[in-house]
Amino acid sequence: MRKSKQEAAETRKRIVDVAAREFNKSGIDRTGVADVMTAAGLTTGGFYKHFSSKDQLIAEALGGALQKSLDSVESRRGGDLDAIVAGYLSKKHRDSLESSCPLPSVGSELRLSEDDARQAISQGIERFISMIAACFPDLPPKEAKPKARAILSAMVGAMVLSRIATDSKLSDRLLSDTKSFLTRI
Repeated sequence: MRKSKQEAAETRKRIVDVAAREFNKSGIDRTGVADVMTAAGLTTGGFYKHFSSKDQLIAEALGGALQKSLDSVESRRGGDLDAIVAGYLSKKHRDSLESSCPLPSVGSELRLSEDDARQAISQGIERFISMIAACFPDLPPKEAKPKARAILSAMVGAMVLSRIATDSKLSDRLLSDTKSFLTRI
């Protein structure tokens, strides 16, 4: 029996949501189409009814995950730099791989992705930079934007390093020291 368009759209959304979670948790390379479909409770054969390739899924899943993450930052923290930094560099964000920002989770793998996925993530990066730059309303854009790019780079880098560190105290210090540094800017 054929699914309605609404059912097909709901299934596609479920696949995208599960893929974002699985890519964040296990990485792009280690997560195959079969893994995503199994986690979504579907058969692998149905994948190509919704997507032409894994790369299309990567673009949609991770681009969407980044936008959701930014929506959350925007709605909860507004234009408050201290709140943005504190939320991003929190232990909760570090430890919530499945629902966290994809930049520190799979950023290095995305450089090898096709242009559509990189473009979707690049749009999210630009949005994040704009959100941070808006925290400096007294600065002209030519000063606010470079500052925002550096802040975003420091936050993502600190999150990556804190997830790599095997010493929990070092991991915590990477987050707290970067947070302290960035909130004094």
